[in-house]
Amino acid sequence: MAGKERLIYLALGGAGEIGMNMYVYGYGPKDAERLILVDVGVTFPDMETTPGVDLIMADPAWVQARADRLEGIFITHAHEDHVGGLGMLWSRLGAPVYARRFTAAIAQNKMDRAGQPASEVRQVDAWPHMVEAGPFRVGFVPVSHSIPESSSLVIETPAGRILHSADFKTDPTPVVGDPFDADIFRAIGDQGVKVMTCDSTNVFSQHPGRSEATLTEPIRALMREAEGMVVATTFASNVARLRTLAEAGHAAGRQIVVLGRAMNTMLKTARATEVLDGFPPTVDVTEADSVPRSQLLVLATGSQGERRAASAQLASGKYMGLELRRGDTFLFSSKTIPGNEISVGRIMNALSEKGVRIVDDADGRYHVSGHANRPDLAVMQDLLRPSVIVPMHGEHRHLTTHAEYAESRGYVGVVAPNGAMLDLTGPVPKFAEKVETGRVYLDGTEIIGALDGVVRERIRMAIRGHVIVSILIDEGGKPIGGAWVETVGLPEVARLRDGLAGALEDDIGRELARARKADFDDDDAIEQIVARTVSRRCNDLIGKKPVCTVMISRLEA
Repeated sequence: MAGKERLIYLALGGAGEIGMNMYVYGYGPKDAERLILVDVGVTFPDMETTPGVDLIMADPAWVQARADRLEGIFITHAHEDHVGGLGMLWSRLGAPVYARRFTAAIAQNKMDRAGQPASEVRQVDAWPHMVEAGPFRVGFVPVSHSIPESSSLVIETPAGRILHSADFKTDPTPVVGDPFDADIFRAIGDQGVKVMTCDSTNVFSQHPGRSEATLTEPIRALMREAEGMVVATTFASNVARLRTLAEAGHAAGRQIVVLGRAMNTMLKTARATEVLDGFPPTVDVTEADSVPRSQLLVLATGSQGERRAASAQLASGKYMGLELRRGDTFLFSSKTIPGNEISVGRIMNALSEKGVRIVDDADGRYHVSGHANRPDLAVMQDLLRPSVIVPMHGEHRHLTTHAEYAESRGYVGVVAPNGAMLDLTGPVPKFAEKVETGRVYLDGTEIIGALDGVVRERIRMAIRGHVIVSILIDEGGKPIGGAWVETVGLPEVARLRDGLAGALEDDIGRELARARKADFDDDDAIEQIVARTVSRRCNDLIGKKPVCTVMISRLEA
């Protein structure tokens, strides 16, 4: 086997969850393959499992250890779950980055904000142009999605052709961006496709996907009928939806205010890269108070309930001089991502308390998905006619259902979740090896590992509370003045004369008085005595065993 060349596929993120996309393709001798990386995305934290964390990314350690073999990084489109981690992780990878014009502009901004060289992002033309990257030739095939200039990737290798679908939908009229062109994909299929790695997000949706253009009339009717100010929120990156909303508001005689940094950045980039033209004129938020409320449409960030975004700020009170009132309308022109229901519900309840009319997408009139539904997956399968289909971009249940669906239609379906390396060289993929995968967190300004213990300790303190104990030891090795205790996140106990902290100080003092002299020469021994005492006493008094931090100060002779 030594020296025999093979073609491999490995998902480090995105095949086991929706988000955090990072995929590796390799070709060459075993353990010496030349590599390319597709997408460097993020996913978002929650207070239950990752409190305080800002962003979550796939751990690039496997690629980082082989960075000298990495030929390039290819970004399929500018959604955060595909490009959001680029600036933060590029220094670990060090390879040139390739993307189409709009995506490249967003990627360069990510690099620049992270202090990395934006010049490493190379703008490339769409299909049939190909990028040479070691043994690979990679082409960006235009495809419709909910952001401009999304691309599937044709990856040509000495062992055969791969079609990496990325996120796509079969929309011939996407309003902004590239329409789905069946002829292009049919021609690619005619030339032969060995493996298609394919989006699985909407595999459970049984009806064909709807076009973005079908939203125009329902949204225009809503804008005409609304009496007060209208606020509409959607994904900041959905430039087509922003255009549909703005044009509907403009047609109803409303002036447009765009509220939120992310949304303004996307619109600015779309104009600069010439994927958006004819967007209705906007007014600055500082001028909005001069516009009658019935003539105002506010496009706001925060469709997923983000606490610091414009929608949440407007729901909680006045923001940037704007305030929602009874009779106003708030439109959620978006789908709530699973896991965000509570945060979105919180905003809706706050709006309801203000007497604001809430319109969501419960009946499907004001939002369409950017991902292929099950019938649309069938369209792509039959255009490309791949030998093998490997589902990606989905939770495990999405991957298995997609593989079963492919099998039911006569294709070979293979499930390869994160860490399952496939050898694609032969006619049927083989499991090659298991790679340890994980996550890294952006925590403030630092990137930490999921197993570093930082978040785990934070969760422990949140659940159990925290006791800090300070002890001073004299030159002779004896404690001075007993222990000093402070509690954080623990209830007070009314029946105790000196409170919980006082009771702990008394108990610790008694235990230290009984300790051996040798114990006072060993900080670890003192910490164990104190921690045991705190755990036992707190459990007796309040039914909790808090995290205990012991600070020992010694006077020098």
